[in-house]
Amino acid sequence: MSTRLHPSHDGMAGRADDIYEALLAAHEGLTEPESAALNARLILLLLNALSDPEAALAAIAAAKGSEK
Repeated sequence: MSTRLHPSHDGMAGRADDIYEALLAAHEGLTEPESAALNARLILLLLNALSDPEAALAAIAAAKGSEK
């Protein structure tokens, strides 16, 4: 797994807490299906912003591996 995808790597320039709070706020008041749709849109937007198919595939694999 690349360092960039390791959970202990803070690639958010120290703003991970701000991003987490914004994510929670975005979900506030949404139903479960609306929240799932927001997550799906966000994932697609972030994968597109990543502009690196190999990194996107590695992130998907890393996320799937974290289910265990």
